[in-house]
Parts: sequence; structure tokens; C-alpha cells
Amino acid sequence: MKYIALIYAEDGSSPAPGEPEFDEYMQGYYGATKTFQETGVMLGGEALQDTSTATSIRIRNGKTETMDGPFAETKEKLGGYYLLDCKDLDQAIEMASLIPDAKYGTVELRPIMEIPDQP
Repeated sequence: MKYIALIYAEDGSSPAPGEPEFDEYMQGYYGATKTFQETGVMLGGEALQDTSTATSIRIRNGKTETMDGPFAETKEKLGGYYLLDCKDLDQAIEMASLIPDAKYGTVELRPIMEIPDQP
């Protein structure tokens, strides 16, 4: 079953580049990625640029509106994701627990919806 692991953290909650703990923090990500690849569950994943670079889009009354930044007003911000193909939820939880920001924020696991092809 495919899962997306959405990685959320508050600004400043994890080590930043230049801080002494940053290298160890990034080693955690490199290690998690390597484990995902070696176990064959990794389908993809990317880090996202800061939410200040986001553009939110919505259509109201037939008109497209855009807003700078994320739509949701929350403290935790989406910073990246992994797309995993795991045998079950237990394995997905085991894999997601390797993501370093689970210590600083939240990793949300969501099953990917299987949508049949159009006839």
C-alpha cells in the first residue's frame, strides 16, 4: 500500500544550517532515505522550500484568486514528504519513525487513494 509521509515542524524547532547539531540532523535524513531505498519502500520524496515561497490558489465565482504563502494558519509548516510503498500501516509507521522531524514536529502518514483508470 502506498503512503505519503508529510513532514511538519514549527520554524526554529529543528537545527538550522550553521548550528552545531545540523550535521547530525541531516545525517538522520540521509540514514532514513538510505533505509527506505534499501528496504525498497521509497517511491520518492523531496524537501520543500520555505512557506514564504508558496502561492495558494483558489477559484471563487469562476475567478482564480492567488495568495502569497500557505492557506492554512498553523504553527507547524509542511517542509517535505516521502512517498512510500509499504506492506501495511505497521511498516509505514516503522519507516516514518526514522524521519528526524518526528522528534521536532509531526509526521502525518496518509494512505494514497487508489483511483481506477477511466474506461
